[in-house]
Amino acid sequence: MVEPGQNQAGESRFRSRSEHNLDAKGRLNIPSRFREILRRDHGEEMLLVTNWEKCLKAYPVPVWERIESDLLHEGSKQEGMDEFVRYVLSGLTECPLDKQGRILLPPPLRADFNIRKEVVLTGMLDHFEIWDRQTWEEATRQTRDNFNSFKANLSNLRIL
Repeated sequence: MVEPGQNQAGESRFRSRSEHNLDAKGRLNIPSRFREILRRDHGEEMLLVTNWEKCLKAYPVPVWERIESDLLHEGSKQEGMDEFVRYVLSGLTECPLDKQGRILLPPPLRADFNIRKEVVLTGMLDHFEIWDRQTWEEATRQTRDNFNSFKANLSNLRIL
């Protein structure tokens, strides 16, 4: 029987959203359900956090290593990918969880995404995102306003 939060292969997924406040040092509490996925499915409490488009992305090490492999082997065949790789790798930071289940978000990453205190973590299945709360609210409003644009893809996936 598949346990709640797992797929048929027994792998857990990062799901749901939670809101948190950074402490004065820039530490972020990682929800226990996310920490459990790291422990159970990946055998460690380490995240690789990097800059993305409008937020930070946090990956378990094995998931990030697959992305690096794809970038190394397939990305080099695609024009213009050097810029993307440079951008994403320039922000990549190893973030071990401390005994209280927190990670330290480096000041440069926080500054680049205007992350001061209030943050939103949102599960993205194999990773999760870290958003400044105000930026999250704006992006969510835009997604809601453009929801009809997803209908064709949702239909192709047999979700509609």
